[in-house]
Amino acid sequence: MRLMLKFTIPVEKGNQAEMDGTLGRAITALVKDVKAEAAYFALEDGKRMGIVIFEETDQARMPMINEPLFAALNASIEIQPVLTADDLQRGL
Repeated sequence: MRLMLKFTIPVEKGNQAEMDGTLGRAITALVKDVKAEAAYFALEDGKRMGIVIFEETDQARMPMINEPLFAALNASIEIQPVLTADDLQRGL
């Protein structure tokens, strides 16, 4: 199933993580671990935000994906299934 993981990082923790190198390592590890199809980064409400699109078939891997973001960055995480335009057309 294709999933969209959206994370936001509190400003203070993000600043600290940028200074000590944790930010780059955590994001690089996430993108590599999930074999991201796409990854986008922006600001949301003044906080660092990222959206990572990936395929996952084993829901038991979700803690392995989420916990490093929680632990290293105090990230807030939202995950939801998403469709491509082709997926949507097949469903309609």
